[in-house]
Amino acid sequence: MVTVCTALVSTIDAAFVCDHKHFIMIQPRAQDSTTAAHERVYRALRTRIMHGEIDPGEALTLRGIGKDFGVSMTPAREAVRRLVAEGALFLSSSGRVSTPALSDDRIEELATLRAMLEPELASRALPRAHFALIDRLEAINQGVNQVIARHDAIGYIRLNLEFHRTLYLRAQAPAMLAMTETVWLQLGPTMRALYGRLNRAEPPYNHKLILAALKAGDEPGLRLAVRTDATQGLRMLKG
Repeated sequence: MVTVCTALVSTIDAAFVCDHKHFIMIQPRAQDSTTAAHERVYRALRTRIMHGEIDPGEALTLRGIGKDFGVSMTPAREAVRRLVAEGALFLSSSGRVSTPALSDDRIEELATLRAMLEPELASRALPRAHFALIDRLEAINQGVNQVIARHDAIGYIRLNLEFHRTLYLRAQAPAMLAMTETVWLQLGPTMRALYGRLNRAEPPYNHKLILAALKAGDEPGLRLAVRTDATQGLRMLKG
């Protein structure tokens, strides 16, 4: 009677079955290339929208997206479908896809959501705000200085969001952070317009207040600084 070894040796790329005499390589199923392409397009387009690289109300076509990312219509369509579901893109009854041009009521709604979510995230992060985190936030704020000097709107939005995200990750509240990022995503094109109106010459003053509150362990002060930073500028866009 022949004894068969049933042990499997796992590797990253394949598995091997041993029968004491031969190794038989079992190749894993190849990743669906369409799914991989869709995920790549979705993430890249999502980042562009969040960072204000696309103007409010700008029309997008599946053909244009496919050309930009070197993919077929199918992954482009699936990426657009997900972004429409997140509110990052708007699909009209005629099938036209565009970034949203937000009404005053919508800006007020999203500003209110930021005022609710972000102070709570900051408050939850405060007990874990060690010196290394504060040093990291100060370094990001120095980067904000540099992009402002270059009048780089997209760079400013990217680093401003990085400042907030770096703090909020310490809250260890992934569902709340995901909701906040969805709000940022819907506001992305509008934030580009806001930057032009603010005409910044230095980093946001509220960032300094946030850093001071973190160093002092001042939870009420931190909540107020985060709430003001998140909403003050947005409300300038109304009317």
